[in-house]
Amino acid sequence: MFVRSIRGLLILAVCAISCTRAMQPANSAERNIVLFVADDLGCDLGCYGNPVIRTPNIDAFASQAVLFRNAFATTASCSASRSVILSGLYNHANGQYGQKHSWHHFSSFDWVKSLPWFLSRGGYRTVRVGKYHVAPESVYQFDQSLGEFGRDVVQMVDAARPLFDPASTQPFFLYICTSDPHRGGGTVSQEPLAANRFGNPAGKPYRGIKEVEYAPEDVIVPPFLPDTPECRAELAQYYQSVSRVDQGFGYLVRTLQEAGVYEDTLILLISDHGIAMPGGKTTCYEPGLRSPCIVRLPGGRQGGSQTSAIINWTDLTPTLLDFAGLLDAETGTVRGDPIQMPTRPGGRPHPGTPYRFHGRSFLPVLHQPDIDGYDTTFASHTFHEIQMYYPMRVVRERRWKLIWNIAHPLPYPFASDLWAASTWQAQWQKGSGAMYGPRTVDQYIHRPKFELFDLQNDPNEAQNLADDPRHAETLERLKEKLRAFQEQTLDPWVLKWRYE
Repeated sequence: MFVRSIRGLLILAVCAISCTRAMQPANSAERNIVLFVADDLGCDLGCYGNPVIRTPNIDAFASQAVLFRNAFATTASCSASRSVILSGLYNHANGQYGQKHSWHHFSSFDWVKSLPWFLSRGGYRTVRVGKYHVAPESVYQFDQSLGEFGRDVVQMVDAARPLFDPASTQPFFLYICTSDPHRGGGTVSQEPLAANRFGNPAGKPYRGIKEVEYAPEDVIVPPFLPDTPECRAELAQYYQSVSRVDQGFGYLVRTLQEAGVYEDTLILLISDHGIAMPGGKTTCYEPGLRSPCIVRLPGGRQGGSQTSAIINWTDLTPTLLDFAGLLDAETGTVRGDPIQMPTRPGGRPHPGTPYRFHGRSFLPVLHQPDIDGYDTTFASHTFHEIQMYYPMRVVRERRWKLIWNIAHPLPYPFASDLWAASTWQAQWQKGSGAMYGPRTVDQYIHRPKFELFDLQNDPNEAQNLADDPRHAETLERLKEKLRAFQEQTLDPWVLKWRYE
């Protein structure tokens, strides 16, 4: 809401929709919300154009929904991204700078108000099941937690069944998160460069899941990765894990249908960010930030549509509150008692400063997928693990993208599991000149201060134009746009423009 303005006619349309919904009672039909979040899933689905991977359940769901071609995480790191999903604020402002678990110990400021907090206050029953990975619980508080269950979506859905009561007069919000297709489970053998299992069981499969296996020679190697035996072996394991996500999601859909609440429920399928491969997760390149987003309105309205609207995960909370009739879309504030927020980084809520989200509702896109006015996204990454200090800030338009590597004199740090990935190690062991996708190993590790890409002519981000005098004007324009974004979203790292 701070950065991206809505055209006048669009504002009037959104207000009309919101005001109509606001007059409905809080317990009216078509108010249930299910947000399904996969873990480290890129746009590797049949409905996104991959002809090899088998995801029939998600593909069928997409045929009844609106598929976003340009949906982006704001940071390709688990805890940080989930804090954005659940707060509508960039993590440089909400305080969840990196991973929550173990010694990393990052957590959001206690003044932050979360999506479940707002929905519970607005009359919803809020329930979470599956991966949580944000802190503190006092901020990201749900009415009920059903447990985590790792990668077992069938068990998650069964635990949530009592929530799906069509006779209930109270709408529900279910936040359901699988740990697939995150790396894990060891490697497929003891060989030095064996593929990670991506959670695929070595023995007995998960209940209700028929494991779908892939041959390494059949997978599609995207341009940002090296086409090597090691990479293909890991992609085959990743594909298998994605197919398990598909079956779990299909079980969720069937359960909602059998319970009689499917047609009265807004259902969203997203990922926290892109694939867990070097060049994807923890980076601000397209494979790290671009993520699936498929949204089905109650009754399947606009089903089978696709949209090129650019959105990011700061938009999720305001969108769901808008759908619930709790958002004043004209001002970007939540209806009801006034809530305050800080006016400076790390500050306390300031009297007279209304609580506004950094994102804005994309509910108008769901009703009109070809709508104009959604053309820019921003990204903000600082940590993954605590030792991985490497702040990056990004502005991305339809054609141009600028990455500011604030700590560029440092070598790019690796998440422990990505460093160990055989896909990376096979190239690393060949030396600094070995190619890793469009870059050498050395270029991947040592990055310049600014990276400017013409995505229209260079979608794989292979040619940095930041030092090209022909694009000096574009570079300066995007720098100013990025700095304004940082100032308006209370980014502490905006100081780096002044003293470095």
